[in-house]
Amino acid sequence: MSFTPEDLEFVFLSFEGPDQPYAQAGGLGVRVTQLTRALARHGFQTHLVFVGDPALPGGETRENGRLHLHRWCQWISASHPEGAYADEIAKVHDYQDSVPAFVTQAIVEPALAAGRRVAVIAEEWHTADALSRLSDSLHFVGIRDAAVLLWNANNDMSFNRINWNRLGYVAQFTAVSRFVKTQMWAHGVNPLVIPNGVPSELLEPVDADAVDAVRQAVGSGPWFFKLGRMDPDKGWLAAVEAVHRLREGGVPARLVMKGGQLEDHAHEVYGHMAWRGLQAVGVHTDDRSIAGIAQALGDADPDAAVLNVEFFLPDDALPVLYAAADGVLANSGYEPFGLVGLEAMAAGGVAYVGSTGEDYAIPMRNSVVLDDVGSPDEIVQVARLLRDDPDLAERIRTGARETARLHTWDALLPLLLSKLQLAGRRQGLRGL
Repeated sequence: MSFTPEDLEFVFLSFEGPDQPYAQAGGLGVRVTQLTRALARHGFQTHLVFVGDPALPGGETRENGRLHLHRWCQWISASHPEGAYADEIAKVHDYQDSVPAFVTQAIVEPALAAGRRVAVIAEEWHTADALSRLSDSLHFVGIRDAAVLLWNANNDMSFNRINWNRLGYVAQFTAVSRFVKTQMWAHGVNPLVIPNGVPSELLEPVDADAVDAVRQAVGSGPWFFKLGRMDPDKGWLAAVEAVHRLREGGVPARLVMKGGQLEDHAHEVYGHMAWRGLQAVGVHTDDRSIAGIAQALGDADPDAAVLNVEFFLPDDALPVLYAAADGVLANSGYEPFGLVGLEAMAAGGVAYVGSTGEDYAIPMRNSVVLDDVGSPDEIVQVARLLRDDPDLAERIRTGARETARLHTWDALLPLLLSKLQLAGRRQGLRGL
């Protein structure tokens, strides 16, 4: 039999969630926000227990009553407005002490009474003990066979904190890519791979006039767009150096960037720009429409090599920037999955990705796959190649969209349900 909304309910345990910026520090927040929304839209009752914004209600219902947000640790978060990971350890202890009883009594027992079983998917090391304790709680009240428990790894962060034997006894391990799967082998476990997806809305055609407006504003290029934390693993130095080398070779390359301003690595990146004589200017606007963003980019100094976006980019602006750029530099040295690269591909962008967790990437067919992400050499070489061969660039854009269509959450739902069935049989889920 296959799971349906009539007989299955979902619970996600995660530190991150949809609250911006408080609970979205990275890809995990995007993943759980998009996946829970997709499941709710497919009719599944879905719960997300996360460390949410303390200024928002503790409970909230969305998606026509099918998506239930449970903001946890708010009594701690009230004293830590910096974000979900502020006073992290105290929140981990509070979460693992209180979430298991809540999920048992407020979610699993009512779902069982309504004739539904429950799939619990816990994310990252923060929720590992909470999931183990949830299994104990369900056993205690005699309904462990009403739930299938999964623990998902988005990366290898704090693997040393996990009691692998205990967690493996109560839950099925999963991972977001084959790369993370191989990292988990070192700990004696063999997870199922359930890749990330993107929302189907991202496949909607990008406004051609908006793309043209941004291209005209930035210039003939080639120009790159880079978005993300300013962390050494994210390839910022290679991106900046590639722009310098292209310009030194007579190619008027530019970089439009949106990175964190307070991260330590930012000082090193800006210092590298200054050393290379790359003029960087801040871009500001109160008009966050595409027209306003294009106007702000166009008003920047035309001689500047780097345009540093110093305002919040709304979600609807990102596909336009991805599609307009000659290349989207998602060139991380360590990338467990590479969600930005896949989002750029959905918009028809030319994504420059690394070669770790980007299982979806096929070199020069749907993306540019960099083997030596710490070096600017490949970026420079491929940028010149695509400038001289626009037909190849267009084929990559077409292949990117085709690949993204296979990696929407809607398209991946049958895979998720299939893996849940496998895990459910292993755990003795009732009705299988």
